[in-house]
Amino acid sequence: MSGKTLQWLHFPEHRACGILAQHTVDELTDVAKTYVAASYVKYLESAGSRVAVIRLYLSDCEYEKIFYSINGILLPGGAVDLETSEFSRVAGIFYRLALKACDQGDYFPIWGTCMGQQLLTALTAGEDLLTPTDSLNIALTLQFTQEAKSSQMFKDFPPDLMRVLSDKPLTGNFHKFSVTERAFESNVKLRSFYRLISTSSDRRGVTFVSTMEAFQYPFYGTQWHPEANRFLWKESLEAPHCVHGVRISYLLAEFFVNEVRKNLHHFETKEQEESALIDTHKPVFLGDKSSFRTLYFFD
Repeated sequence: MSGKTLQWLHFPEHRACGILAQHTVDELTDVAKTYVAASYVKYLESAGSRVAVIRLYLSDCEYEKIFYSINGILLPGGAVDLETSEFSRVAGIFYRLALKACDQGDYFPIWGTCMGQQLLTALTAGEDLLTPTDSLNIALTLQFTQEAKSSQMFKDFPPDLMRVLSDKPLTGNFHKFSVTERAFESNVKLRSFYRLISTSSDRRGVTFVSTMEAFQYPFYGTQWHPEANRFLWKESLEAPHCVHGVRISYLLAEFFVNEVRKNLHHFETKEQEESALIDTHKPVFLGDKSSFRTLYFFD
């Protein structure tokens, strides 16, 4: 080919969303140190995004390089300290890089699910505002605020689906702590940064923040698990798989992946890209040993 080295051709439509790995717990610590649940991978891939693994314990420089290679990040659910854990440290790096990038016109979306949303509130407020709630393994309705009408997340949702979300318990909740509505409204940093889209109430009637999005940044959070309606199959878990639940799950996945498509970052080489993608790792089926049933493990 005229003796010239061919450059790697990057396809602009090839978007990769990162998922931040987290520590294994209980007996799984003997298998590997960290993991990514397959349900989050399937969730993103179902809407047309590829998935890149973001491992823990890398340097700030390495994370910055990853940031400028991927097109968005999903912070998954789990159970870590929101201020001192390695997970929170790494999430904070990406949060601050995203703030700076967006301020400079470089659109970088973040999605937080369950613990991921809690971590977004802690990063914004500068403190852990969680309160114990009786919300473990329960399907709940969403009580939409007036802000829902102007939200990015739900502006294209059909009216009938919004009514169903308000009337039927379709959102899977698996958390023991929440940011209550009172805590949200009383914190100036939170209420000025995030639009409160919906609340839900636990078994004791405590109202907590269930859906939010930033006013000026493409940052989104759900205390509930939208991926659960399609990809969480442990029988003891309250993850509604009805037609409405499945539809809601897909629409939110499509929304976020469309946000990811707005970012123009890319890997420098094809080799770097392929080594980062989760495709190079094999999922491990654990059955009921894990709530997720299938995990990707990383040392």
